[in-house]
Formats: sequence, structure tokens, C-alpha cells
Amino acid sequence: MWLSRRERPEEVKREALAEDGQVTIEDGVGVYAEGERRNLPVYGPGGCRWRPSANQQVLVLKLGRQGEQPCVAGAQVGENDLEPGEIELFSNGASIVLHNSGRVDIQGRLYINGEPYSPCRC
Repeated sequence: MWLSRRERPEEVKREALAEDGQVTIEDGVGVYAEGERRNLPVYGPGGCRWRPSANQQVLVLKLGRQGEQPCVAGAQVGENDLEPGEIELFSNGASIVLHNSGRVDIQGRLYINGEPYSPCRC
């Protein structure tokens, strides 16, 4: 016996659950992907906050049953010379790199409890 399978409209029209986009607005994060969306929530790893900068390429995830709740989940890394397992926190003017060897590299001006750090010249 032959049964034909009819496709449901929601099966025919499936959109990607993630896409890349370009940040157009920094405050109240706006991203242009298939169109521009504004005031998107930004997600990051636990214990880490970040705000995407203008023109940065970001990953947009579509949450909700039908992708009606987009959010920014991460940014494109670009050149990456880290070893597997290493971590770099960076901004335009400072960075901290945690190496597998236990070495920690800090670039930028270092402040401790709001006071500029100056090494002891003992």
C-alpha cells in the first residue's frame, strides 16, 4: 500500500538556528544579519562580561520555538595563535593570556584595588 507523505508548511520553511552578523550599534546592541535587529541580549561564558564593538562579526543564535528571540552568543576570533586549552582575555588596549605552562602574560597598565601597580625596585 502506498501512502504519500505531505510536508507541513513549517517543515518546508526552515531557517538556520544560527548565523553570523555585523554589529551596527554598540549601545543596545544592534546586529545586521538577514536584517537589522536591535537591543539583542549578549551571552558569554560564566564570570565573563563583554560588549561587542561596532563592525565586529558576531554569532547570532535564534532562540524560541520559531527563532523569534535572537541573541548574540560570541564573536569571530580572527587570527588565533593560542595552544589548545589556553585562554586570552583582551580588549583594544589590554590583554591577559593564561598559558598551559602556568605562565600569565599581562599587557597594559596594571591597577590593584584602584591603585597603579609599581614593582618594588628592592
